[in-house]
Amino acid sequence: MRPAGRHAGPVLARPLGRALGRVLGGLGLGAALLAGPARAQEAPRPAAGGAGSGAAAPGATVASYFYIGGRYQRVEDKTLMVGQMFVQSRRPAQVAQPYPVVMVHGAAQTGVNFLGTPDGRPGWVQRFVEQGFQVYVVDQVGRGRSGTNPEVYGPYTRLSARALEETYTAQEVYDLFPQAKLHTQWPGGAGVPGNAAFDQFMASQVPYLANTQQTEELMAPALTALLEKVGPAILVTHGQGALFGWAVSDARPDLVKAHVAIEPNGPPFFDVRYRGGKDFWERTGEGRARAYGLTRIPLGFQPPVNAPDDLTVVQAKAPAAEGRIRCWLQGEPARKLPNLARVPAVIVTAEASFRAPTDDCTAAFLAQAGAKPDSLRLGEIGIRGNGHMMMLERNSDQVADVVVGWITARLR
Repeated sequence: MRPAGRHAGPVLARPLGRALGRVLGGLGLGAALLAGPARAQEAPRPAAGGAGSGAAAPGATVASYFYIGGRYQRVEDKTLMVGQMFVQSRRPAQVAQPYPVVMVHGAAQTGVNFLGTPDGRPGWVQRFVEQGFQVYVVDQVGRGRSGTNPEVYGPYTRLSARALEETYTAQEVYDLFPQAKLHTQWPGGAGVPGNAAFDQFMASQVPYLANTQQTEELMAPALTALLEKVGPAILVTHGQGALFGWAVSDARPDLVKAHVAIEPNGPPFFDVRYRGGKDFWERTGEGRARAYGLTRIPLGFQPPVNAPDDLTVVQAKAPAAEGRIRCWLQGEPARKLPNLARVPAVIVTAEASFRAPTDDCTAAFLAQAGAKPDSLRLGEIGIRGNGHMMMLERNSDQVADVVVGWITARLR
């Protein structure tokens, strides 16, 4: 492990730094990002909610955990705890950033994704702590260290090795979408059984709730309760985790200082399936996968939406850009999301990810609703070859540094 505090700011190769400056210059972020994380403009807030107590040795980090939420429920002849969420905490001996970071994992995963990489390197938690952040990492309610319980939550499902290969770790082998062949960053080559890093990743997979609506209904209040406990924070969400990030940002914009959405679930309204070839995608199912565009649970639209059918959905008529899908958006005049518009947000997309064809649609939906998130496509700033699991791949530190750079520039 690298000693805490070794890198005070993002470490960017010169070509990457120049490219990042060009891409973000239009946002007014380039110079600030390349200058490294800004130091706190206020006194560091004390660690909250079980993050450890007492004096730490110089350079040491303080680790702890706690549970948020939960209630007792009688299930047949047993009294059980349900609805609780596991939270792991790490902070540097000297907190140098004004707000903590809360990391929220995606589908089929746990917070382990942020603790280390499957080839044995320190993960994003360590990288963020080294740059002065208090970090909280959760396991979704009903999953992993939060506790699985089919008696309470109902049926579970899990991903197969083949599903992981096609989508996360070896998309270059299957070539089901145009960007797939660009994937080069999985440790040890293509992520298939027998690759040691893939085997470690497969071992980390857990059962997760089959009912996706229920997952959102459980996670949004749990995540809100966490932010109420630790104070205003920065959300770093991955994949499915963004569903909860949008919901909490909408309900409590006062508690979300910024939202980094790493390849959020999308596109808005419907799911798509990849099949390769020229017409590489198709819509799956007749019903809306996300009734409110970004989420399955209601958002604070203005004018108000009383039922999902109040949102008119239209598909873009113009052909999509090469390698992208045709988006579904609101029919005009579009309802706005004024609370989401108050929260600075960025959508981070890897060059070779299965989200590369769809993330522009999520950005367009938010812009139409008045939120106007930043868009950060890693391939366009010289970070090449990543898939959806970028926090586990060979250049994970480089990606983390760009995320930290965006956060510090935006909150300057």
